[in-house]
Amino acid sequence: MKNLIQKYNIPGPRYTSYPTVPFWDKEGISLANWEKSVVKSFNESNDTEGISLYIHLPFCESLCTFCACHKRITKRHSVEEPYITTVLKEWNIYCDLLIKRPKIREIHLGGGTPTFFSSANLKLLINGIFKRADKFTDFEFSYEGHPNHTTEEQLQTLYDLGSRRNSFGIQDYDPVVQKAIHRVQSFEQVKKVNDLSRKIGYTSISHDLIFGLPLQTEKSIRNTIKKTIALKPDRIAYYSYAHVPWIKGVGQRGFDKNDLPKENEKRFLYELGKQLFFDAGYIEIGMDHFSLPSDPLYKAMKNKKLHRNFMGYTAGKTQLMIGLGMSSISDSWYAFAQNEKTLEAYTKKVNQGTLPIFKGHLLTNKDLIIRKHILNLMCNMETSWDIDLTEKVKKEILNRLQEIIDDGLIDLTNDKVLVKEEGRMFVRNICMAFDLKLIENKPDTRIFSMTI
Repeated sequence: MKNLIQKYNIPGPRYTSYPTVPFWDKEGISLANWEKSVVKSFNESNDTEGISLYIHLPFCESLCTFCACHKRITKRHSVEEPYITTVLKEWNIYCDLLIKRPKIREIHLGGGTPTFFSSANLKLLINGIFKRADKFTDFEFSYEGHPNHTTEEQLQTLYDLGSRRNSFGIQDYDPVVQKAIHRVQSFEQVKKVNDLSRKIGYTSISHDLIFGLPLQTEKSIRNTIKKTIALKPDRIAYYSYAHVPWIKGVGQRGFDKNDLPKENEKRFLYELGKQLFFDAGYIEIGMDHFSLPSDPLYKAMKNKKLHRNFMGYTAGKTQLMIGLGMSSISDSWYAFAQNEKTLEAYTKKVNQGTLPIFKGHLLTNKDLIIRKHILNLMCNMETSWDIDLTEKVKKEILNRLQEIIDDGLIDLTNDKVLVKEEGRMFVRNICMAFDLKLIENKPDTRIFSMTI
């Protein structure tokens, strides 16, 4: 296994979308084409499955050096209300475009730090969304919270607004690691917000952990996972730290790369964590995720209804996902569009009465076929050759898969590609064999994190 890790630990996409963002068309997507794709998708799916909303709340009081998200560091809470006003203006532009009232199946508040916002402003945001929308059957509302900046009042307010699932960014409990990544929070504080969530009535609580952080050791990971399991979150995301300082700049340049665990050390931390989760009754979901058997994520996996989008793994699929807020990415299934990344450019476009997209991609028929294969592999660890590929493309993919087959990571049948248990950690590499955009346009410079 050690040799396979060295062999397959190469730069590669995380496949929250296909095509991945670096391979979107350079000319982008016109506003007219984006709007047309949104209306098409909405008309096809609103009544049968509803839509999803991702709302990006970008403010943080301090910079976490591991973070690769688009954020704005400030302690001025006067920024809250103007930002929410702008987000609701953007939502109204979409509602005017759709004409018919949307049925929202899923809302997720990401960031940044969503719990940077006061209870009153969070209420203003969600109530503003539902002035022009209805809740779909099996409505789910989730959000990310910083344990140090989440109060009982916020937890109760969000619960009263319909949220039953939240997620807390833990990363690591070791003081040395916390200092290195500038994310200092005690186990006692995490326990407090976790216990308050249970008391209020949240039915699904998730904790995010990261392996591969600077100065992280086997001892620190064991301690972190022991404490995490003691709180029994329903879901655990166990992410590989993506060291991409050439993209994310200042924050990730805040420590020496020599402080990062080496390839085999990093993978050992993952395998150790995985076994500790298994021992505690958790089940592996897709890539990097674990859940208790009682959680909807596990049930979705068992029923082969697990879905993956820019919000990660979700138990409910919607064809249309609208991203609101600076830097948010929307997905109409037929096209992607990303909002302006800076607060100023985002606000300016919205105030001009236009959707604030600055780049995107209109998927071709070939893109849509490959997208289905990659989505199947990421969610179900298998894909069917019944999904329409030309014989030429299928042969090319098989040629690229041959070495992976020889290494015992997948099984191939007449109608399926099946990822073996030994191959789960290499699923990104397996997807890369299907990735026509990556193969046709090999990057000249490094643009992805390592696959393992």
